[in-house]
This record gives sequence, C-alpha cells and structure tokens, in this order.
Amino acid sequence: MELDFEAAELPADAIEVGRIVGAWGIKGWFKVFAYSGDPQAVFSSKRWLLQPSTKNKSPFEGTVKLNIIESKEHSDSVVARAQGVMTPEDADELKGARIFVPRSSFPSTELDEYYWVDLIGLSVLNRDDLNLGSVIDLISTGPQTVLVLTRLESGKTIETMIPFVNAYIDSVDLQAKTIRVDWGTDY
Repeated sequence: MELDFEAAELPADAIEVGRIVGAWGIKGWFKVFAYSGDPQAVFSSKRWLLQPSTKNKSPFEGTVKLNIIESKEHSDSVVARAQGVMTPEDADELKGARIFVPRSSFPSTELDEYYWVDLIGLSVLNRDDLNLGSVIDLISTGPQTVLVLTRLESGKTIETMIPFVNAYIDSVDLQAKTIRVDWGTDY
C-alpha cells in the first residue's frame, strides 16, 4: 500500500519535537525519538506535521500532516500509530521523518517548569551580572538537566555546563530572555 499524505504549511510557532525511528510491532505502529525527557509535547497534539529526513529516502516532499490515532510511552521511547499507516512496511517508510507540532498545542507548564525549547537562546547572568553565555542545548543526565552555554572570550568559544537545579538557578525570566544563576566564571 502506498502512503497518502496531505500537504500542510508549517505554522510560525512549529517546534521540532522528535523524529520517527522506524517500525514497532506488526500493526503499523512506529517508534519515536522525542527530543525531550518528558514527551508531553509529542502527546499534546493528535496532528503531527512531518518533514522528510535529511538522511533517508522519504515517501513525501515538503511538509505533510499525519493524523495520530494513539501515542504512548514504551520503555525509553514513544510509540505511535497513525491513520493510513497499517503495516510495519508503511511505518518503516516514515523512518527519519522529523516531527513538528505547534507550540500553541503544548500543555501548560506548572510554576517553575519550562520546556527546553523555551530555554534555548536565553542569556545566563550570574549574581555579579556577568554574562556567562547563551543556552545552546540541554542535556538530561537522569537525575537532573544540565544547561549547556557558550560565550566568546578573547576570540575563543568557551563552553560552560550548569546543572538546572534550584541550588544554582536563581530565576528564569522568559520575557527578559534571561536566566539568573549562582555560578562563577571559574567553575
């Protein structure tokens, strides 16, 4: 069976939340690698927008809509099934596809909870108002998340890692695009 995709436009607030890894099981389910340790953004939308893999041959071009019937956590990943994807062969054709969902469809966060995507690009200032750099990535180490920052210093790129825990994070101000930390330049 040939997969049938509906062309779609990527909304301005679209966020890449994961990619399809390949088939899972025998009924058209597929495995998803979610870019967040908490895949709620993936579950939040029943309509995913896909873009082709940059590495694998894709059965579609541009951006397409994929209607999700069901998605759930399984072991260390997410598995899902979608309308029109009926066999393992169908699911395998989606391997490598990039998954986007509108930011507006993400579940609301609790006080002092943040989506990683909202922290990327924020400036990190310490208690002495020294700019330690901008957040370029976050790493989940299991028990905690670590901010990865870079800054230019004397023509060299300096990378700093700061645990994203209350002991070091004083405040996060998404409107001001800053994170205040208790962290020195020599740590």
